[in-house]
Amino acid sequence: MTWALARDLPHHVGIIMDGNGRWATLRGEQREAGHKAGSAAVRRVVRAARRLGIGALTLYAFSEQNWGRPGGEVDALMGLLEEFLRSERGEILENGIRLVGIGDLSRLPEHVRHALDPLARDSEANRGMTLALALSYGAREEIAEVARKLALDAKEGRLDPRQIDANVIAARMPSLSVGEPDLILRTGGEQRLSNFLLYGAANAELVFSEKLWPDFDEADLFEAIHVYQQRMKSQVP
Repeated sequence: MTWALARDLPHHVGIIMDGNGRWATLRGEQREAGHKAGSAAVRRVVRAARRLGIGALTLYAFSEQNWGRPGGEVDALMGLLEEFLRSERGEILENGIRLVGIGDLSRLPEHVRHALDPLARDSEANRGMTLALALSYGAREEIAEVARKLALDAKEGRLDPRQIDANVIAARMPSLSVGEPDLILRTGGEQRLSNFLLYGAANAELVFSEKLWPDFDEADLFEAIHVYQQRMKSQVP
């Protein structure tokens, strides 16, 4: 199946990684155990995407709304994020992956920024694949921030408001710096975007998997991409 997938790949894949908490609950464990298992799934999927030749992978790692979760769960998530960034640093650099963070990164704890910022800087020139972690991210918030900056530029004379169009807005969005997503995948059985890549999702193919994120593996990623490829074939005149 891997060989068959090698053609007509989506360039930019976005993933809503849903189901960690339910995975833990089904096993009678704390939600933190689900997040830890979910972190292992991130490693599997990133490696599979890189081997397959995906150009950009955006993972919805922590939403703006997630700050409202219990403090212990937020702390556990931040700890797992720091652990991932430190443990995967060598593999990310060795495999030519460029890591970027998108979202309101100023809200992240210092210990996370101390792992994230140097890795983003040191991998900046890599061209093998872009791995974007959506952290403290919300698509509505991103759109509002772009609108504020455009309004300020227009007010201060740096931009003619009549020049603002869909392309100007898209060019200002960090989440679209690698292009619009071709495929957005959500695990966990839910069928909604949950404030993820809303502006860029206008023409994206959407695939929903019943698998809870900690159980998601390479074969599931390949299946989602195969669905995308079949849809692309059906659109060819």
